[in-house]
Amino acid sequence: MKTGLITSDSYQNHNTGDGHPEKIDRVKVVIDNFKKLDNKNLVWKKPSMFDQSFLINTHSSEYINQVNQSFPKDGLAFLDGDTVVSPGSKEATRDAVGSIIAAIDGVQNKEFKNAFCAVRPPGHHAEKNKAMGFCIYNNVAVGANYLIKKYKYNRVAIIDFDVHHGNGTQDIFYNNQKVLYISTHQYPYYPGSGSEKEKGKFNNIFNIPLEAGTTAEEYLNAYEHVLNKISEFKPEFLLFSAGFDAHIDDPLAQLKLGSEDFYKITKRTLELLKSFCNGNVVSILEGGYDLKALQDSTQRHVDALIEFN
Repeated sequence: MKTGLITSDSYQNHNTGDGHPEKIDRVKVVIDNFKKLDNKNLVWKKPSMFDQSFLINTHSSEYINQVNQSFPKDGLAFLDGDTVVSPGSKEATRDAVGSIIAAIDGVQNKEFKNAFCAVRPPGHHAEKNKAMGFCIYNNVAVGANYLIKKYKYNRVAIIDFDVHHGNGTQDIFYNNQKVLYISTHQYPYYPGSGSEKEKGKFNNIFNIPLEAGTTAEEYLNAYEHVLNKISEFKPEFLLFSAGFDAHIDDPLAQLKLGSEDFYKITKRTLELLKSFCNGNVVSILEGGYDLKALQDSTQRHVDALIEFN
């Protein structure tokens, strides 16, 4: 079987304004690179249309209505200090959510073995009732709830290796024993959450805070704790919140991973998952703000997904 690559052109219409780090080029370099590589083991797929009920499982109806009313007819509008929307953001935001749904359906229907969603805006800072940190809807959280509601899974794991803590994902699943949320992140750092003391109601939150300057070797050693926790939980499906801003070249943080390390993280995880969920994995893009680092790191992440097939 092959690996799904789910994306759409609508991300190009999500304009965040001049100088904003979460810019159109982020996904463009990723997609252009995969087109150039023309790997025959990739299955390209568009996002799904989806019923709003799947959003309401994750976000409050009040918040969804607020977002729907926030998209301006022209120019830019701010959902918070750094989360910007434009007229084209409405479709891009919907397609980002639709991508993880299309990816999950594709894996479930055996169209492909696993999948990567190249989307923007990202999602993991978006809380149940609040936009934050470039994120509007929490794409990966919608995916986890979709797995539980539609496919009746009881154990879904989310591994978030973005350099920033996914406060939104933690907020949404803090009291949900069906979801294990694991985050490796620079700490103390934006958004301020993510200490080891935040464990969730069912010990289902596992934070691994890392100091600024953490080397690749130190990170990979710490990642063993992620794998041990996954072994304990035995997930039936795994989602990656795949941020690549822990890269040494990223301008927004101070961890020191190289592009090859994202291949190692992915490969180690997939090898472990053979024992539990038959490699049922969907990954969705979060952060990553150096374009070359993002292009190379997403390629190596997807290389590991393809090799697992």
